[in-house]
Amino acid sequence: MQMRIGARLFEGPGPFLMGVVNATPDSFSDGGRFLAPDAAAAQALRLAEEGADLVDLGGESTRPGASPVAADEEIRRVVPVIERLRARGFPLPISVDTSKGAVARAALAAGADLVNDVTGLADPELARAVADAGAPVVLMHTRGTPADMQSRAVYQDVAAEVASELEAALTRAADAGIARERIILDPGIGFAKTAEHSVELLARIAELRRLGRPLLVGPSRKSFIGKLTGAPPGERMPGTLAAVTACVLAGVELLRVHDVAPCRQAALVAAALRDAAARAGPS
Repeated sequence: MQMRIGARLFEGPGPFLMGVVNATPDSFSDGGRFLAPDAAAAQALRLAEEGADLVDLGGESTRPGASPVAADEEIRRVVPVIERLRARGFPLPISVDTSKGAVARAALAAGADLVNDVTGLADPELARAVADAGAPVVLMHTRGTPADMQSRAVYQDVAAEVASELEAALTRAADAGIARERIILDPGIGFAKTAEHSVELLARIAELRRLGRPLLVGPSRKSFIGKLTGAPPGERMPGTLAAVTACVLAGVELLRVHDVAPCRQAALVAAALRDAAARAGPS
């Protein structure tokens, strides 16, 4: 990949790690821990020290069944965190995880560098906000809303359908004036997907290469790991590391994770194996 996000040029195959900061009371694995702006800012600084390449700040939980949050409340949760980080000279690009145009505008004005939209530009105002700012954007695949998305997890061919629907999101972005070279795609592991869909999609993630954009995957602590292992969210580190390794070996450039230090170690080893295999060529 080659993309400037904030002051940093992201260049090459990665892996690049996006650390998660949930400024919410109800996220599935750490809800409430970082709701206060000072706590969220401290967590972002901690993730930077652990080796994150950028951080993703969200003010609305998108877990299945989560209740929607009004834009003004979401702004109240995320903008003070961005302001605190920028006032302290935070060295990393900041992504704002939102599906609302008003929140994106406020966050970008406060110093965010990237918009991470789990709805793939369902809100036309968000598309306009991104285009107006000339900001990069992550377009994630999902269906419906957190309230009903799991009932929409019906596919004949999950990898092919996710690719097709992400292609439609690329078209929406182009129609809004968002430059293609500023777009990252995310297959949306766990969003409108059963555990079986998520596993198949991860196994076939390289098929999304045909879309010609860098890929971001967020396997961290996801429910498919719990379904496979029986582990609750706080005990899914080994499964997360396995998924991170598989993604890097498949060529995924960006990984969205909660636990940066262990995921960074796994990603670096996987990248060394990937690069050694590429140098060796076909057997």
